[in-house]
Formats: sequence, C-alpha cells, structure tokens
Amino acid sequence: MSGRRARGPLQRVRRRSRELQAQVEALRAESAAPAPGQRKALSRRCMQLKKLVDENTNALHNLKKADEPAPVGNYDQRKEEEEKLLLKLSQQLQKLVLVLDQDNGTMNYAVGEERQKDPQTEDENGEEDESEDEESSEEEDSEETDDEDEDKLLDDPNVKECIAVGNFNAQQEGDLTFTKGEVLLIRDKKADGWWVAENSKGERGLVPRTYLAVHNDDVDSQEQSEEHIEVVDETADGTEIKKRTDSHWSAVRRAITENDTVEVLATIGAVPAGFRQSTLSQLLEEGNQFRASYFLQPELTPSQLAFKDLVWNSDKNTIYPRPTRLSLIVTLCSCKMIPLPGVSIQVLSRHVRLCLFDGNRVLSNIHTVRATWQPKNPQTWTFSPRVTGILPSLLDGDCFVRSNSLSSDIGILFELGITYIRNSTGDRGELSCGWAFLKLFTSNGMPVPSKMYELLLNGGTPYERGVEVDPSISRRAGSGVFHQFITLKKQPVLVVKLRSLSAQSKDILNLLPETLIGSMCYIHLLIFYRQILGDALLKDRISTQSTELICNPILATFPQLVDQPDLMDALRSAWADRERTLKRSEKRDQEFLKSLFVLVYHDSVFPLLQSTFLPDYKWAEEESEASRWKVIADFLEKSRENDGALQYLLSSENTHKAFDIAELSYDFLGETRKNNPGV
Repeated sequence: MSGRRARGPLQRVRRRSRELQAQVEALRAESAAPAPGQRKALSRRCMQLKKLVDENTNALHNLKKADEPAPVGNYDQRKEEEEKLLLKLSQQLQKLVLVLDQDNGTMNYAVGEERQKDPQTEDENGEEDESEDEESSEEEDSEETDDEDEDKLLDDPNVKECIAVGNFNAQQEGDLTFTKGEVLLIRDKKADGWWVAENSKGERGLVPRTYLAVHNDDVDSQEQSEEHIEVVDETADGTEIKKRTDSHWSAVRRAITENDTVEVLATIGAVPAGFRQSTLSQLLEEGNQFRASYFLQPELTPSQLAFKDLVWNSDKNTIYPRPTRLSLIVTLCSCKMIPLPGVSIQVLSRHVRLCLFDGNRVLSNIHTVRATWQPKNPQTWTFSPRVTGILPSLLDGDCFVRSNSLSSDIGILFELGITYIRNSTGDRGELSCGWAFLKLFTSNGMPVPSKMYELLLNGGTPYERGVEVDPSISRRAGSGVFHQFITLKKQPVLVVKLRSLSAQSKDILNLLPETLIGSMCYIHLLIFYRQILGDALLKDRISTQSTELICNPILATFPQLVDQPDLMDALRSAWADRERTLKRSEKRDQEFLKSLFVLVYHDSVFPLLQSTFLPDYKWAEEESEASRWKVIADFLEKSRENDGALQYLLSSENTHKAFDIAELSYDFLGETRKNNPGV
C-alpha cells in the first residue's frame, strides 16, 4: 500500500464525479416509475444530491494546476471536461426535482415515461414483467440519448429561437419574465446556464437554459415539447426578488436594460448596430472596486493577520520586491477603421479602457487611455502624441500590466469607447465601439510572444459572441475572394504591442502591488507611495497588532490622485522640476529622495485637493478639464515662485474646504483589500 501513488486534487474530484454520476443515474431510474407516496422522498434525495454536485463543482473551480503533486497532462482540458459533466448532472437533477414536485403523477418525463398498459392485455399476460423490465431499460437508454441529443441541439450556436417549457418569474433584477409556450430569441449562450434572451416585445434579460427547448414551427412538435416536461413557477410563493451583488453581472444587465438608447441611435443612423452601452464604464461607476485607488492599497492574507503583497526587507530597510506571474508592458499603437458616429451626436472623448479578464470576470482595475485623431482621417485613433512639456498621463499609450492570477484564460480586455452628447436632447452617455481580447498564455501555459498584434474588434458587449461592430460592411461584400479581402481590410482593428521587460524594468515593476494596470509615466510616483506605505505599516508602527489611525497626509490622500489624471500630472511636473536640481549623489540616496518626495507632495498637490477653486473632476467635460488645469498651473507657478505652498495656504485670497480629519489620517484596516483568490 505504501507504494501506491497519492491521488492529486483533480483526480479526487474526478473520482467523486463518477460516484455522483452513478447515484444520479440510479435516482433517475428509480424516479421513472415512483411508487405511490414516494415522490416527496425522491425529491428530497434529488435536492441533496444536487447539493453534493454543486459542492464538487465548487471544489473543481478552486483547483489550480500548481496544487498537483505530479505533472498532469492536458490539465485544462480534463478540468473543462469535468466541469461539463458536473453541469450536465446538475441540470438533470434540476429537471428531475421539478418533475417530482408536480401533483400529476402520470406526467411524462425525459428520463423514462410511465407506460400505460392495457388492463386486459396485462391480465392475459401476467408473465410479461421480465420483458417489460427489459423494454423499460431499453426505453430509458433510448430516451436518455434523445435527451442528450436535445441538449446538444439546444446548445448549437446556430439555434437562436427557443420555446419556454414553463413559466418563469424574474428572481433577481435583470432577469426576464416569461410564460410557458412563449418564443424567445436567444442573444447570447453562456456556459453558466443563464442566457441573454429577447421576447416579442423587444425586452431583454437573463433566462435559465433549463426552461427552454428548441423551437419548431410545427404545431405538433410544439405540443410534444410542452408535454415533455412541466416546469413550475419558482417564485409563485412570493419569494422576494433580490438585487445581485455581483458587479460584473450588474453591469451586463445594465447594458441589456439600457440598450434601448443604443437601438434608438442605431435606428436613426447615429451609430452602427454593433455599438452598445459601455460595460467597463458602468463597472467604474458602481464604486471603487475596479479603480486603481482600490488596487493600490495593500492586500491582506487569507488569515487577515498580515499583508500579502507588502513585506519588509530589514537588510535593505525597504519593502521586498514582489515578482508576479504576469508582468509586462503593453503599448496602444492605433485603432483603424473605427466607424464614425452620425451628425446627431457630438463626440466628447475617444478612448480605450483596458483590464485583465478571464472571459467571465474582471481581474484588475480598469485603466483608461484617451485617443487622439485628425479631422482628415477620423476613422484612425492614435495614442501618445508628441507634445511640448510633459505628456499628459491620460494620453500615454504605454501601460504596465501586473497580476499574480493563476487563471489559464487570463488576458487583456480592450474596450474602445466614445463619450457623447445627443444634440437634440442633451443626453450624455458612453458607448462601446467594439472590444478585443488578447489571451496572454497559450494552451500549454507558456506566455504569448512579445510582438505587434492586430486585433479584430467585436461588436456587442464582452459577454456576447458573434456580433459585428458594423454589420453593414459584411452585407455590402460580394462573394468573390477579392471582395472578401477588401471587406476584411475594412473591418475595425486595434493594434497593440506587447513588450517584454528588461531586468531593470522588472526590478522596478516588482515594487508595485501584485495586481495593477497603469501608465508607465508615473511608476516612480507609485513606488514612492508604496515605500512610504511600507515605512508606516511595517517599520514605524508601534506594534503589528496596533490598528490605530496613522497620521500621514500622503497615505490618506494619494489614492485620490490616481483617479484624477491631471493631479497626477501636476505631481509629476513638480517632481521633475525638483529632480532637475539634484546632484548625482543625491539621486542615488533612496532615503533622501523619499523625504524630498514628501516635501514636493505637500508643496504641490496636497493643498490643491482641499482648494475651493479646483472644480470637481468630471470625465470628458472640456470646460471642467480646462478650468481645472488653469487652477493647477497657476498654483504650481506660485508655488515655484514662493519656494513652497506655505504663502498660498496662509493667503487670505485663497479659500479651502472645511478641515476633515480624513485629510491626515490613514485607516489601513478600512482601506486594505481582503484576499480574493480570483485576482
């Protein structure tokens, strides 16, 4: 026994799945012809078994290749196959419990229908029990095959119309209510079993796959489909419809429910049919969960007794560098053939929002880079223009990307967007002009090569598939090879470049948080913040158990700057001015540079944050942006002339917001991020 090889986590889950599969098959066979009074007991067993299947599914989702004691060939493929099996078992049990809960004991079911025998024949042939059992077994196998064929047909991407086999009331905000027999148009088929559907009134929402069957125009087929399974109304007992707390689905649902605006714009020819409400901008509006200020904060370990990505190096008197699985530079080069909006809307901003994505969840902050364009070539967007002085960080196309996520499907999601105002109504909004996904690891786990990538843009949201940005381009295409080639050249694309890091660049990036996307132009400012954070939390704190507020204006306010690019530019400008005056020896002294950074911060952006003259930061409002920069530029000039901000602060001509202790105190317990295995 000692020589037997230990089972790995995946093998244990696979073995458990086979045990559950056998139990499901036995339960389905027993439920084909339940004895009187046994339905309730079978239903309870069904629910218990479904709970075990769900637990095994969760265990599968939490598995990581690194946990295996020995190499496993085709790990991702095996894991995916196991997930499909468990999903199938869960769906079978869900159907079964709905059938068992019905009062009508003679209802047909896909696993095995109760055969209606002729009493006279049964009396004459009382010895048919054995043959009946054999026929029942054959019938069960046949109907199980039919069920699998039906599932395959339902999952076929070409099947777009489905018929509802039961009533369904919305369980959560964003679900679509429908009635039995209603025909639904499927807009997107997701692997989790919740599909985006549209009814005859044009209303969209999420619907459960298990309530649907393939729609056949033949009336008899419809009747057979309806008799096939009866689905009860799950919310008939008055269950309260709760809001989902999952920000991702909330944003997707908003994109669905607010799509009427886009359809109106598309109808009047203002935008192509593939444009949608921007998913990533809606995520940004829902709070700070996807902002750089949130990911800049230190992350706690699962025990919440230490910092996961902030560790002190007592030998070098600074924080340890944190190497990550993913650390690279991505450069936005250009966007080509982007459709032009119509004259009925005015474009306020063209930009690209990017984040780490695994096909289902956003795994990082959402970083935004504004594009520039020339009137003579408005379909081409460019980045990082040549400007006098410091390039604004909002226009910088060079972005660093860091993550320690173990997801095999991780990549960068790019969403092209425009912020617009409608001339006739004055309504503002943000539209997605297309999106692209660049997977960062190959199927065997190797990083994709560092090179230039030309990514074809998709229409719709990142959760839709097969939608073109501008379907009219394909409709105008001819059937010849030459016409197809010309059509391909007209499709909108995003050109990006992945750059590998030098040893020096790696050392610099490793001082940043484990998960973060940002502009290359202000990395040095982020590192100063991290070092000051390390001093306060790890070196200077009286006790590691102390949770008292820390008096430190930089720690209290710096995260606000990261979400306001013009203030980051002000700090960059002030630091560059001071750095030019330093001697070579001073530039090599890290402690001196850190103390100087604190002085520069207090003389530049800290007073601006509390000034009543500085308007609130508003995205893509030209007037607000111009007035903010004028206040910032005037203040920086006076600060240089007066050798600091003290005179400005004491002047009666300048007014400031009422003092708040939050300007000086850093509550690290309230700011730190709890450990999130998915990020």
